[in-house]
Amino acid sequence: MRIFVTGATGFIGRALILELARCGHRVTAWVRDESRARTILGTDVALASLSGHSGIREQIAQTDAVINLGGEPVFAGRWNADRKRRIRTSRVDLTRELVEAIAAANPRPRVLISASAIGFYGGCGDRIVEDDGPPGDDFLAGVCRAWEAEANRARTLGVRVFIPRVGIVFGAHGGALPKMVTPARFGAGGPLGSGRQYVPWIHLDDMVEMIVRALDDSRYEGAMIAAAPNPVTNRDLAKAIGRAIHRPSFMPVPAIALRLMLGESAAMLLDGQRVHPHRLEQAGFVWRYSTIESALTDLLRPR
Repeated sequence: MRIFVTGATGFIGRALILELARCGHRVTAWVRDESRARTILGTDVALASLSGHSGIREQIAQTDAVINLGGEPVFAGRWNADRKRRIRTSRVDLTRELVEAIAAANPRPRVLISASAIGFYGGCGDRIVEDDGPPGDDFLAGVCRAWEAEANRARTLGVRVFIPRVGIVFGAHGGALPKMVTPARFGAGGPLGSGRQYVPWIHLDDMVEMIVRALDDSRYEGAMIAAAPNPVTNRDLAKAIGRAIHRPSFMPVPAIALRLMLGESAAMLLDGQRVHPHRLEQAGFVWRYSTIESALTDLLRPR
C-alpha cells in the first residue's frame, strides 16, 4: 500500500515506519524538518515538507491510506495557556486539514487511521470503562472529543475511519517507561499518590501491530480502546517494575507534590482509567503482551 503518515518521527511513528517498510509498504512521511527526519527514519521513507492545501491534497491523492499520529506532547511539564493551545491545535487543526485534503483528493484514500487517547474518558476511578463509555469533562477529554470529531468527518466521504484511543505506550527506548524505570533503579520507585489509580497501558509492538492490521481489515472501524486487556493499578505497576529490575518499589510520591510541581497536568498521573478493549477483542486482535509482567520482561531484558 501507499501510506501517508503524520507524526512519523514520534515514539510510535518511528516504530511504525520501520514495520511498514519491513512489510513492503511505500511510505511518505509529512515532516517539519527533513534533515532531522532523514536521520531518524533512514532512507527507505519518502519525506514531504508540505505547506498549503494543494500540496497535501496532491500527496494524499497518491495514497491508499492516511495514518495520523501528529500532536504536541501532552506531558512535558506544566500546562499554561500557550501549551494547552498547542496541544489542542496540533491535533484538532492538523486532523481538520487532513480531512479537508482527503475531501479534495481524487482519488481518495480508502482508510484514515487517526489516533486519539484514553484521556477521552477523563478520570474514571476503579469502574470498568468500555469503548462506548461517556467522555470526560476535563481539558484532555475535550481535546479528544474535538480531535475525533474532525477525523469522523472523513466517514461522510466514503473513507473508513479507525480511531484507536491509545493508552500509555510502553517501549524500551522511549515513551513513559524509561522515565519510570530510571528513578526505580536508584531506589526511588514507588506509587504516585494513592497508587490506586488504574494505568491503561499497551506494549509498543502491539500498538504497531494494531495499526498495521487496521490498514486493510474492515473490522477496525470507529473508536476503539487501544490498550492491553489487563490494566494495573499504579501501585502494582511500580511493584512490577521493581521486580523486573530487582529494586525496591515502596517509596511513594505524594499527590500534593505532583500537583505543586506539574499543576493541572498532574491529573494524567493521578487519575486513571480501568479500560476493557472489548471492540478490539471483537475484531480478533490478539495481544502479544497481555499482562504487565510479560511486557516488562520483554522491554527490560538486557539487550
